[in-house]
Amino acid sequence: MSVSLVVAVDFGSTFTKAVAVDSGSGELVARAEHRTTIDTDVMDGWQACRAVLEAADRGVRNAEVLACSSAGGGLRIGVVGNEELVTAEAGKRVALSSGGRVVAVVSGGLTATSQKALRKDRPDVVLLLGGTDGGNAAVLLKAAETLAKYRWRTPVVVAGNIDAQAEITETLAAADVPHVLAENVVPEIGVFAPDSARAAIREMFLEHVIGGKNLSRDPSFARMVRAATPDVVLRGVEVLAALHGDVAVVDIGGATTDVHSVIELDPEDANLGREVVAPHPVTRTVEGDLGMRWSAVPVVAAGTEAGLIADVDEVHAAAERRRADPSYLPDSGREASYDETLASVAATVALRRHAGRQRIVFGPGGRVIERSGKDLREVDLLVGSGGVLRHNPPEVAARILGAIGTNAQEEGWLVPQHAEVCVDADYVLAAVGLLADDDPKAAEGLATHIHGTGPTGH
Repeated sequence: MSVSLVVAVDFGSTFTKAVAVDSGSGELVARAEHRTTIDTDVMDGWQACRAVLEAADRGVRNAEVLACSSAGGGLRIGVVGNEELVTAEAGKRVALSSGGRVVAVVSGGLTATSQKALRKDRPDVVLLLGGTDGGNAAVLLKAAETLAKYRWRTPVVVAGNIDAQAEITETLAAADVPHVLAENVVPEIGVFAPDSARAAIREMFLEHVIGGKNLSRDPSFARMVRAATPDVVLRGVEVLAALHGDVAVVDIGGATTDVHSVIELDPEDANLGREVVAPHPVTRTVEGDLGMRWSAVPVVAAGTEAGLIADVDEVHAAAERRRADPSYLPDSGREASYDETLASVAATVALRRHAGRQRIVFGPGGRVIERSGKDLREVDLLVGSGGVLRHNPPEVAARILGAIGTNAQEEGWLVPQHAEVCVDADYVLAAVGLLADDDPKAAEGLATHIHGTGPTGH
């Protein structure tokens, strides 16, 4: 019986990864990777991967191809909101969960000066939001007028006070500002509703950003790409959570460390939080100062501040070597140990920032527990990703991910405490996300590779 295949491709910032999957079972048939050919045409790297996949299984020639992309800098998002602690913070959360990298946040509205600064940050999409539904819309309307006055040409997603959207549409349309409407991200204080804005950002990414970056002359590239890679990965984490319960993923890269989490929120915890924007079950954060190469030196600073590094001078010197030569690979056991230290610190600090902490406060009413962030202590599955985990022996990955819980309970960090730990060794999480909506059975089958229960491809 012939096997029907589907191919999932991730055009990454450094490498293009591709997997061929049995669309019936989700079995991993073959995998390939090639450096992302941003210097010529990104499709060159895909064609090199395709040749490897076809050599493993000729059925690849007729397979449907789905893709995601973070090549060319990925999706750059600028957030324009009202109050920094409410709508601007909510906008950052939406942007990150949509797979974007937040390059600018403007709070307090948009002026001629801040508009000029925003333009210099070169966002691919601007997320415009502010005000609860039925509230004061003056700041939001003024921001739209500023964009129109200065002939803004970057796509705008409007996700603020719903009562102001008709007037905003009229203002932006009259000035030919490309825009799309979404439901209010903060319809009322204490409520966070990102889904509509996430979908609108994805629409803008596909319509304007993919073609606008001139990554390929081949029109099939735009037809292949379904979303930004981090957006797809977060969807893959949702599939994992449906199979295993609460899940957190930490992806340690050369420049950033990303954390994705999908958990069932406890309603009783709502009164313990201090945020004016409620937590959300599906969350992504990006730590731009935590990475194995380009951001290695800030990792040492963060680890020193947190008391996670013993030999600070030695590790700092090792970090400097890695920043100077991002392609550096350890050539001795000692250098490999420095990589392990950097990875342990990056993963630990990134998860602490993502999860937050709790503290006990004594006041007039007695002992009170306060929490900030998202409680991940009961996460069932902790997944590691990134080259430092995939390309080292399992015991190294176990130590790196095991270090996350160090002193967590004593210091109040809400990081995973008793989670089962595994590594996305075949780098299939993005493929799971790509398959999730079109072929959920295959997505679930492929997800077993992440947990180590499925056979490995070629």
